Amino acid sequence: MNKYQFASGSGVTLFLLLAGGLSLESEQALANEALLASSDKTMEQITSVSELRDVAPTEWAYEALRSLAERYGCIVGYPDSTYRGNRALTRWEFAAGLNACMNTIERLIQENVAVLKEDVDTLKRLAQEFEAELAALGGRVDNLESRVSFLEDHQFSTTTKLSGEVIFSVAGATGGEPDADDPQITFNNRVRLNLTTSFSGKDALITGLQAYNFSSGLGGGSSFGEELFPNDGSILGDSMTELSYEPQFAGYNPQDLSQNCGNNDLCLYKLLYLFPVTDNVSMFVAPMAEVTDAFPTIIPFASEGQGAISRFGSINPVLRISGGTSGTGLASAGGVIFTPLPEIDIRALYGSVNAAIPENEGGLDTPLGAGLFNGSYVAATQLTLKPMDSLDIGLNYAHSYHQINILGIGTSGSSTGVLGDLPIDTAVSIDSVGASVTWRFSDIAHFTSYGSYFFVQEAGGGDASTQLLSWMAGLYFPDALAEGNSAGLLFGQPLYRTDAGGGADIKPDNIGDRGLPWHLEAYYNWKVSDNISITPGAFVIFNPEGDEDNDTTGVFVLRTTFAF
Repeated sequence: MNKYQFASGSGVTLFLLLAGGLSLESEQALANEALLASSDKTMEQITSVSELRDVAPTEWAYEALRSLAERYGCIVGYPDSTYRGNRALTRWEFAAGLNACMNTIERLIQENVAVLKEDVDTLKRLAQEFEAELAALGGRVDNLESRVSFLEDHQFSTTTKLSGEVIFSVAGATGGEPDADDPQITFNNRVRLNLTTSFSGKDALITGLQAYNFSSGLGGGSSFGEELFPNDGSILGDSMTELSYEPQFAGYNPQDLSQNCGNNDLCLYKLLYLFPVTDNVSMFVAPMAEVTDAFPTIIPFASEGQGAISRFGSINPVLRISGGTSGTGLASAGGVIFTPLPEIDIRALYGSVNAAIPENEGGLDTPLGAGLFNGSYVAATQLTLKPMDSLDIGLNYAHSYHQINILGIGTSGSSTGVLGDLPIDTAVSIDSVGASVTWRFSDIAHFTSYGSYFFVQEAGGGDASTQLLSWMAGLYFPDALAEGNSAGLLFGQPLYRTDAGGGADIKPDNIGDRGLPWHLEAYYNWKVSDNISITPGAFVIFNPEGDEDNDTTGVFVLRTTFAF
């Protein structure tokens, strides 16, 4: 199993799991598969019959086995130190063992080592009896060697693995503010190419390239949110209608709000390096990364290409703090992964939004600050527990400073102007807590849920404050209707202000009558082949953006995902 787990929320398959070492896959493993019927029957050379746990000295075969093993070393056993003498032997397995003995004796004769004549005569008779199997075995090995040589000559790289994901989607929406027009039906795409390079077999350098055709207004924003809720502060990619695979800052660089990477431009969106320190400790450093790259998401809806169709349903909002999974490589980050036991995983990171900028010019030039330690930043940690095979629990805490008045999680208009009615250039300090759980209580259905709470305080000595809550509960159905397919049904409360004070309004001026927002979603992921899946889905939002005056809003999606 690989060493870390990264980028689960981005839909890109970048997995760096929690134990063992990272190694590039080798097609040479096919040779073992051809010699033996299955991987659980892989046999290993032994030098003494005493290594076999299931062969006692009192058994009739003990002396014969001991003689062959000690004379020629051509008896093989299983990895669990057993011989399994009472199991039926296939002619293929016998031919493989016979071939090993013949090779051993030929080597001994070439080295002028004494070999008993009766043993040579026996091998000759056996070789004649199994002539067809030995010839076929040699042909299969030669064929495998030829295939391995071809793959080695034509492989992409000896150190780098290329993977990718392409999403086509048709989507539409209706509802929103009473006087808002429904947006047009859209046809969007997103392409991600990912290069995972290992230099030692246990480390990983991850390079991600991305192109998409989503577009939006100033500061980036939801392709539907800006049309449905033009007066609710739905800028900076914050709207309850945001799609899971939609970049939060579509077409804009959040560091300085400059236009870039829109209209299918190919841009770097992820760059990070991971390496082991000890058996239980690993570290990572990343010029371009996000919080969700470092922490296990727990939620089975998290896949942007095959999971939930909404941004709300896929990941706990605490993991999105400071713009997590915006798809723009928002922060420069570094952190540590500690796995004292297979059931316990502890991670921590520090991320700076504008670490590459030396001067804080303010305004739209550097709206998020500048420098590794003086601009907007996030310090976060997650404790992941697996008390049983069927249960995963994630506990999160994050402290962040934002130079402007936003949360930056992209799931609600209240994330922009989080301190209600205070100017956008008001700096805020945020402490957020969250928990996520997935319980695989049966083979056909899994229960999953998350909850998050945000404590927001005006930075710089101000007394304005507010608190926000969000939660979700759902059922995930693996192998729904057919093997390889999946489905999801989820319900929850998008981000909503529960308290405010000190000059921050709990009901900003752009809200009519406060009302609890509710999100109901269903999707079905149909696996057409190993590389293609089609996902129809829809979600409905009641009291969208926490405003009872808004119409019930629906979003409908047909997503096709190509993975390779």
